[in-house]
Amino acid sequence: MNNSNDVSHVIPMAAAGTLDGLFRERVKRTPELTACKAWNEQHGEWRDYSWAQMDRQVARWQAALEKDGLKPGDRVAVMLRNSPEWVIFDQAALGLGLVTVPLYTQDRADNVAYILNNAGCKVLLLDGQEQWQALQDVAGDLQGVLRFLAVNALPAAGSDPRLKWIGDWLPEEGGETRHLARDGNELATIVYTSGTTGRPKGVMLSHNNILSNAESALKVLATGHDDIFMSFLPLSHTFERTCGYYLTVMAGSITAYARSIPQLAEDLQTIRPTMLISVPRIYERIWGSIRAKLDEGPGLRKKLFLLAASVGYARFEHAQGRGPWQPSFLLWPLLNKLVASKVLARLGGRLRYALSGGAALPADISKIFIGLGLPILQGYGLTETSPIATANRPQNNIPASVGQPIPGVEVKIGDKGAVLIKGPNLMLGYWNNEEATRAMIQPDGWLNSGDTGHIGDQGHLFITGRLKDVIVLSNGEKVPPGDMEAAIARDPLFDQVMLLGEGKPFLSVMVVLNPDHWQKLAAAANINPDAWESDEAERVLLERISTQITEFPGYAQVRRAAATLEPWTVESGLLTPTMKLKRAKVMEKFNAEIDRMYAGH
Repeated sequence: MNNSNDVSHVIPMAAAGTLDGLFRERVKRTPELTACKAWNEQHGEWRDYSWAQMDRQVARWQAALEKDGLKPGDRVAVMLRNSPEWVIFDQAALGLGLVTVPLYTQDRADNVAYILNNAGCKVLLLDGQEQWQALQDVAGDLQGVLRFLAVNALPAAGSDPRLKWIGDWLPEEGGETRHLARDGNELATIVYTSGTTGRPKGVMLSHNNILSNAESALKVLATGHDDIFMSFLPLSHTFERTCGYYLTVMAGSITAYARSIPQLAEDLQTIRPTMLISVPRIYERIWGSIRAKLDEGPGLRKKLFLLAASVGYARFEHAQGRGPWQPSFLLWPLLNKLVASKVLARLGGRLRYALSGGAALPADISKIFIGLGLPILQGYGLTETSPIATANRPQNNIPASVGQPIPGVEVKIGDKGAVLIKGPNLMLGYWNNEEATRAMIQPDGWLNSGDTGHIGDQGHLFITGRLKDVIVLSNGEKVPPGDMEAAIARDPLFDQVMLLGEGKPFLSVMVVLNPDHWQKLAAAANINPDAWESDEAERVLLERISTQITEFPGYAQVRRAAATLEPWTVESGLLTPTMKLKRAKVMEKFNAEIDRMYAGH
């Protein structure tokens, strides 16, 4: 990488001023360089888009938004998969002083409606027919939305005059790109994140919040014009948005938009990225497929693989100054040729670094990839911190930790081991929710993350748990179990409920059934009442559960359920004297049932 240590190409935060000012500066400095690569469905090929081409599109979108009467401060929402259009829409909005509200493409319609209404969004940009169809049930509740825009042509637009295909909506030319002069401390985006109630809260981030975070991240890991980022985490995820979008504009790197998760393996081979940003789930999935093949193959192959990972990791520890030189290192050229290089070739063969955040990456998985020669750098943060607070450095990378504070950010341990954060990346607050803001940010300016941890000798942060019980799925989504458990328990069929899913790809639930209600339900569903562990019983239980949790975000779906008729009591050691659930004890007792629900994942 020619530019890996050269920072002359990086646009300083001071020169950018705002997020659209950053884009304007990039267009001015390197107009003909490639900004991004995207798959063109119509022609069946990858296409490059220069910064100048992106800028011309931004001007067209701005002209159309102005024609629709949008004014500075108005909120506009985007529910689109990662694509040049996502960035163009965002930059067009920011340049006009609008506030972008990102939405998850797979979210439930009622949750989308809640966010659009809560933020008072005037425009919603979506993919096309499928999403429009899904919104039909709530379209009547969206009177505040003046314009629905579809990127893909709609076969039947229906009678809603607010809906337009962008091909009909955009003018041929947009003239000059607009950049309203304004303060970097102003609101740039509202990002909705799951809180301790069923409904998400809107995190308000300023231009400076995000710019300072991208600038600090580049001091930790220098990138340049030659770097190619593979973008597949949703841009509605602040980790991807700051590091896989705004940071690449700041550094002038290229972003390639993956076609889909199922096609990711193929896209990695085609694009051959140098940088990868991901949540642990992707690394777990890659390791899972490798492990399955090793288990099916000859024993010698598995032994060779584990030897390569072990020797490789010992070499890494030696290079980091934490371990001795070992004679086994002499085997590395052979092990690299036979094992490591082949695994890395599946990821394109050019990766300089892989970044992991959003949830905890198991250290043993991290060590395997690092041993094979893929430096995984784990970081930590929250949407409320724009999002990075700490990150491991290439030269000081402790896989079990989440790294040291990034430049300009302070981290300390408070009461009860709480991880407290302070810096220019702290959110402005929660949208229309001062009470929640006060609960999150203390009067002295420190943000209470809700996580517990300790700081090691070299300033590395180690996360040990959470102050409030929140389940973090392996894709980084956070689910407060108490609220969902209370919602499920509204159904008289369930006497007691415990939600599961920490570090797992999906939520599951353990329930104690009410004997009388179960007898009636079993009779009505023609199920043997003694077969509450059968597949048929589980299907019926999941139907009942899903009707109780419709107000929760789309990712908070319960996919497996296990039941018992035996109540959890103080006497059995599963409840405290104040009738609180002893989660660890319940998990211990129902270990086999839980293992069965997550078998194969």
